[in-house]
Amino acid sequence: MNIKPLADRVVILPAPAETKTVGGIIIPDTAKEKPLQGEVVAAGTGSKDEEMVLKVGDKVLYGKYAGTELEYEGEKYLIMRQSDVLAILG
Repeated sequence: MNIKPLADRVVILPAPAETKTVGGIIIPDTAKEKPLQGEVVAAGTGSKDEEMVLKVGDKVLYGKYAGTELEYEGEKYLIMRQSDVLAILG
């Protein structure tokens, strides 16, 4: 990946939204629930006040409205501060 986040920011690849059917009806993409977990694909070096504890490959949970969406080479990512990440999945 050619995106290098600065300071205490991380780039996250969101997990794909689950496709659910209700009685044979397929839910359209616009009505799908936004995923709340993903994988860290790039991480900054931290700031003088906060060391970077997240690393590439960590599976994480984040808030519903956390981060800024960006699209790079046809893939959708989120970029957010480390403090917006709620937990690391083990």
